[in-house]
Amino acid sequence: MNIFKKLLVRIFQKVLYVATFFLSFKEPVIIKGENSFKDLCDLIKSKNKNKVLLVTDLGLHSLNMDKLVYDELANNGIEYSLFYDIQANPTVKQVEDGLKVYKENNCDCIVVIGGGSAIDAAKIIGARATNNKPISKMKGLLKITRKLPLLIAIPTTAGTGSETTLAAVISNPDTKEKFPIEDPHIIPKYAILNPKLLVNLPSNITSTTGMDALTHAVEAYIGKANTRKTKKYALRAIKVTFDNLEKSYKEPNNLTYRENMQVAAYDAGVAFTRAYVGYVHAIAHTLGGVYHVPHGLANAIVLPYVLKEFGSKAYNKLAKLYDLIEPNSDLSIKDKAQQFINKIELLNDKLNIKSNLKDIIKDEDIPFMVDKAYKEAIPLYPTPVLWSKKTFEKIFKLLKNS
Repeated sequence: MNIFKKLLVRIFQKVLYVATFFLSFKEPVIIKGENSFKDLCDLIKSKNKNKVLLVTDLGLHSLNMDKLVYDELANNGIEYSLFYDIQANPTVKQVEDGLKVYKENNCDCIVVIGGGSAIDAAKIIGARATNNKPISKMKGLLKITRKLPLLIAIPTTAGTGSETTLAAVISNPDTKEKFPIEDPHIIPKYAILNPKLLVNLPSNITSTTGMDALTHAVEAYIGKANTRKTKKYALRAIKVTFDNLEKSYKEPNNLTYRENMQVAAYDAGVAFTRAYVGYVHAIAHTLGGVYHVPHGLANAIVLPYVLKEFGSKAYNKLAKLYDLIEPNSDLSIKDKAQQFINKIELLNDKLNIKSNLKDIIKDEDIPFMVDKAYKEAIPLYPTPVLWSKKTFEKIFKLLKNS
């Protein structure tokens, strides 16, 4: 990337950074505790809502995890329509199918129980319900002009932070595209955090969604769009994740570790909603769109590669993150930064997350993926270093050949 283009990109990012101070980033109201589902019903009644669209994903529905919610709705006399045709990497068609259920049943609010895929889909179902434009016209930043119906998110994973964020990611299999939609209007109004929902998660979901939270927090912290608040939330999320994720993975019935990871995911979500993510996400979204790699897994694998490639431009901040988890070290700034990356790789190893994608990536797909990742990242993501397409190509080849 030439100097002139770099200057234009940084000017764009600076203007966007200043503009965010004039936007509303209202955090969801948190409802926690054993009676949270009863509180959910009281909330719906207090808002005078008549019919709920209950959104979940196919996997959770097959495990009857959504039953906890719809039984409570039924017991409290609240009508609902159930839509569960959501899968990993939700698609445009799935959103449109959910919208059809919403309209045909005269729903006036949305409750979603699930991980990032279900919550992202519910956000865009809500956006489609009140905004007369196709999903393709919502792609990118600040394209949603009208408020959503009341949206209440119940996360069943601790990682995506989707219950807190202004972002949703949707796939279009026809074009092999996976793209973000970002607007403050799609931030849920309420988030219900119940650690009991996480107890029966498969171990690989615990690990990869936890690394998703860590990626959100690290990318938010090392980027150039931080505020005092986003730094605070990102640092807290990183510390809690390193202290609790492995324990949560190994002791799934421990509600303290589970709740701590829910809070870490929430904090990381708040941080990156304002400070943005970076090239890890651009690459992960592309891998999800082309090969359907689960988002958290892609982030976990890609994160060390991207941090290494940033080199000295990220050393100072990465060194501070090392000090956060290993205080009182007398290492140099460079060594601390490299040791922090090593800590991420070690954590991945302890969570049985592989270190590359050599069995997935095909050489003939790399030019397409480079183009997609580059277009997502430039000029939006305020990373420590601005990359050319050649650098994106280098990372994809490393992921394939390492």
